[in-house]
Amino acid sequence: MDAVVLAGGYATRLWPITKNRPKMFLPIGDATVIDQIFGELEDDDRIDDVYVSTNERFADDFREHLADSRFEKPTLSIEDTEEEDEKFGVVGALAQLVDREGVDDDLLVIAGDNLISFDVSEFVDFFQAKGEPTLAAYDVGSKERAKSYGLVELDGERIVDFQEKPDDPNSTLVSIACYAFTADTLGTLEEYLENGNNPDEPGWFVQWLQNRQSVYAFTFDEAWFDIGTPESYLDAVAWHLNGDNRIAADATIENTTVGENVHVMPGAELVDSHVDSSIIFPDATLHGTDVRNSIIDRDTDLHNLDLAGALIGAHTEIRNGE
Repeated sequence: MDAVVLAGGYATRLWPITKNRPKMFLPIGDATVIDQIFGELEDDDRIDDVYVSTNERFADDFREHLADSRFEKPTLSIEDTEEEDEKFGVVGALAQLVDREGVDDDLLVIAGDNLISFDVSEFVDFFQAKGEPTLAAYDVGSKERAKSYGLVELDGERIVDFQEKPDDPNSTLVSIACYAFTADTLGTLEEYLENGNNPDEPGWFVQWLQNRQSVYAFTFDEAWFDIGTPESYLDAVAWHLNGDNRIAADATIENTTVGENVHVMPGAELVDSHVDSSIIFPDATLHGTDVRNSIIDRDTDLHNLDLAGALIGAHTEIRNGE
């Protein structure tokens, strides 16, 4: 069995934080989201090759990242795009990758920005037991939120209906970006695209597939975060920290109050400040600054500010009243 880790997005909703870095490299505790996925794939002997599907803009970032990592399985498979409006769509990019890399085995497809609470090996166990295309499904608990995803209706564990981003959801069980396809299913990708079907979201392909053969859902509880917005990234970090804080040993904290779910990275300096539910990247400087629900990138210099829900890009200097 092979695997594809989808890492081709440009994460424009997280700019400027992700303007010059893949969002998959955003830290969650001591690791990144994509490294957690790589680690699980590396340790599962059933997974042979791992293809990292990314774009030309971030290709060098991934080459450096993988070269410095412990992982041996991942190899890059580069989409021929450098901007958001050039993207093929996830299904289109997946079909190209299958053709480009000559994939002819069962295939696990997982988004590199998915923070999931289940072990990927459990998902593979379920898929192999069913022997049919499988997706992971999670109850988001809100019909308003469900409108943004593919809605799954089940009879037991088998999918009997699938609706991509419905205007009026009849449940809150949604498909997340974790799929397993049998080898023979991969051959239908080209048929799907040649018939003019939507190339953007895998859910449209699953909906098309579900009308032709059995498709199953692996459901799970606890937590899932699709890290595509500042809010979802902060929520993922808060879930990981669970009310605690992570403060680097060499960070400077002077006359500063630190609330819950705060991650302060190496070299940061916080003086006469207050920080709550925020992420402070390496070598950022905060003096006399109140920061809440914000992401402050590296090498920033902030003085005498009151920030809530802010995204401050790297190398920014803002001094109020000086």
